Amino acid sequence: MRTALTELVGCRHPIVQTGMGYVAGARLAAATSRAGGLGIIAAATMSVTEMTGAIRTVKERTDAPFGVNIRSDADDAAERVEVMIREGVRVASFALAPRRELIARLKDAGVVTIPSVGARRHAEKVASWGADAVIVQGGEGGGHTGPLATTLLLPQVVDAVDIPVVAAGGFFDGRGLVAALAYGACGIAMGTRFLLTRDSPVPDAVKRLYLEAAETLVTTKVDGVPHRVLRTPFVESLERSRLWRAVVNGARFKRLSGLSWAAMIREGRRMRHGRDLTWAQVLQAANTPVLLRAAMVEGRGDLGVMASGQVVGVIGDLPSCEELIGRIMAEAEAALKRLPVR
Repeated sequence: MRTALTELVGCRHPIVQTGMGYVAGARLAAATSRAGGLGIIAAATMSVTEMTGAIRTVKERTDAPFGVNIRSDADDAAERVEVMIREGVRVASFALAPRRELIARLKDAGVVTIPSVGARRHAEKVASWGADAVIVQGGEGGGHTGPLATTLLLPQVVDAVDIPVVAAGGFFDGRGLVAALAYGACGIAMGTRFLLTRDSPVPDAVKRLYLEAAETLVTTKVDGVPHRVLRTPFVESLERSRLWRAVVNGARFKRLSGLSWAAMIREGRRMRHGRDLTWAQVLQAANTPVLLRAAMVEGRGDLGVMASGQVVGVIGDLPSCEELIGRIMAEAEAALKRLPVR
């Protein structure tokens, strides 16, 4: 199935695996790209050295195109961009709008730039700055999310920009891919569905919690902005959290990360800029990696935060990436054949 996405990045199928922190490492990204999709390394939770190692591991496992996701507001964003260019990464992915100069540097080096956006105005902005494509996530998606459903946001963005649009939020099968194409998208991006594969490094105990889950909630108590996660007793306790709990979590993050309190406060202030956050939320934002790592790496679903899209309630198996992508493409072909032909 050839679309503007497959033509732009060189993947065989119009399916993107999103950059999920502590989940989308070299193993998952390589498996996705090897199966014909576009795998993306989630490097925002990695050091520059770890990111470089992950890139080289993917290159050893497949010659298919892949991407790397970084934080555009990170102090070392420019250094990370240079690493991607030097290592021959095909796609640069950003959860926040990258600065104009970062886009220009990537384009000059031939790296495809695909930011993720949650509003039409954000898509218009990055398109005017030279982004090659955008991933548009509706409110059904996991992690940081907005209030507008994909079925409303997607056509708005498709009509507003002249660059390829990838749809995210609520996708898990071939019928969804066909629906996204009908809206004018050039492919779909999925997070939760790829998290729940055998190639995902998430501990089995946490995968079981996902498979058993039927409900998500959107909370601002993780880092001050809306975050869709599995509803768990721990998340419900965060909803009742106060400054003391944020300080306790902050102390744990300080031990694990090696950051000083001053560095954590600087990080918190940067996250607080432009947002109406309390200082409890600022401290919580600065140690969000601990909450994610506890579940996704340490297997502590009882003490961690598990980002999840609403599709978690309709997912009941753990295929390999190859099986998943093959199944989605077969379902898409079947769905297209069922459409009436005049």
